[in-house]
Amino acid sequence: MSYSKKTRRSFLRTIGLSAIVLAATPFSRAATIPDKRPNILFIMSDDHASHAISAYGSKVNKTPNIDRIAKEGMRFDNCFCTNSICSPSRAVILTGKYSHLNGVVDNLVKFDGSQQTLPKLLQQAGYKTAIVGKWHLKSQPTGFHYSNILPGQGAYHNPVMIENGKSKKHTGYVTDLITDSALNWLRKQGSSTEPFFLMLHHKAPHANWEPDKKHMKMYSDKDIPLPTTFNDDYENRTSQIKNHMLHVGPTQWKLHFKRFGSIPEGLTEQQTREWVYQKYMKNYLRCIASVDDNIGRVLDYLDQSGLSKNTIVVYTSDQGFFLGDHGLYDKRFMYEHSLRMPLLMRYPKHIEPASTTDAMVLNLDFASTFLDYANTPIPADIQGRSFTSVAHCRTPENWRSAMYYRFHEEAYGIGPHEGIRTGRHKLIHFLYGDMGWELYNLDKDPNELQNIYALAENRKLIKDLKAALASLRSKYKVTQ
Repeated sequence: MSYSKKTRRSFLRTIGLSAIVLAATPFSRAATIPDKRPNILFIMSDDHASHAISAYGSKVNKTPNIDRIAKEGMRFDNCFCTNSICSPSRAVILTGKYSHLNGVVDNLVKFDGSQQTLPKLLQQAGYKTAIVGKWHLKSQPTGFHYSNILPGQGAYHNPVMIENGKSKKHTGYVTDLITDSALNWLRKQGSSTEPFFLMLHHKAPHANWEPDKKHMKMYSDKDIPLPTTFNDDYENRTSQIKNHMLHVGPTQWKLHFKRFGSIPEGLTEQQTREWVYQKYMKNYLRCIASVDDNIGRVLDYLDQSGLSKNTIVVYTSDQGFFLGDHGLYDKRFMYEHSLRMPLLMRYPKHIEPASTTDAMVLNLDFASTFLDYANTPIPADIQGRSFTSVAHCRTPENWRSAMYYRFHEEAYGIGPHEGIRTGRHKLIHFLYGDMGWELYNLDKDPNELQNIYALAENRKLIKDLKAALASLRSKYKVTQ
């Protein structure tokens, strides 16, 4: 027998045995070869304005650990929410659909967990899925292998958390405890060959802004600078902003700070507003400092464990927030400080360090983007668009040039309104109260102080914007 025939016979016998082994153990490959698709760590805080992040040029605080994500990845300078309120934003992110389609139009509606969601799609694609922290959707989480969530808003100190359906009271500060739970879950994934999708969602810095002991005295020796629009007189604006009940001042104190003491006597109205602003901002920023510290803990773990190389890290907030801007706090309005969301994303070897983009992305796009990174088909009924190409500094020529906003709730003197934002202009239509319109040139008036809707010279512009608004309504199947 020649060497070549013997070799051929040995080869055939070998592959025959291999075929028998593979037939007997169909999952042996999955058990031995790691899935190379990226892990996704989606960190979201609550009410964290981008202008309270130093990577975005904050004038009021420093966030060195959050900034690490920007330094090692991309900063998105034009990320916006489609409905600036907690539960609706979360539902949009989970479904990739506008509020009127996913059902959660305001904070009072219970999320229908039977519908198609991002974690379910990733779960079906072989991802391990988990959510830790704030859920705030009234129904129980679905589509997760593991959940450990706060009931409702949850408490800052010694909170109850619901772990896989079972309630347990914990001792400690909520931001630390949420991070502990997330790290514990991450450690258990160390030997897994399956990629993971973890939603790490902090309660902070949502009202009532209760700092931990470590940060309680931060900013005690200095005043936080007032925003340039703090004393906005609302001239030429509609009644909506004038009737808003969440102005910085005594009303806010009664809503969120009354248990901390009384406003000093003898202060003028302006002095009272500035005194309340200092109390509000210092506690708000102290809560953010704890979030930043804990994000540092998570980033350090990813580095030390070797997970960083194949893990997408995202930091965002569920919407923007007024930090005394226009004399306001809270969100809801389509004004820039409420509409704008922070978005930072790191993915080593794929996203350039310290890169930035001014491309317009929305919370509506998060589901499509994560599915795209997971090499998972994006269902046709999802309304968002993947921005992976944007993250890789290859923004498509046909990328969106305008976005549609719709707020549905009636509360605190604010009612439903909708609008369109382009790169240069913003047109808002209030569907409540005086039913008025507001138009802003964001290039010339980035602080939105001059409503130019009534100027005759803008009639052609208004006509074009209204036509574009109608087109977006049609595209997103808005009927009311």
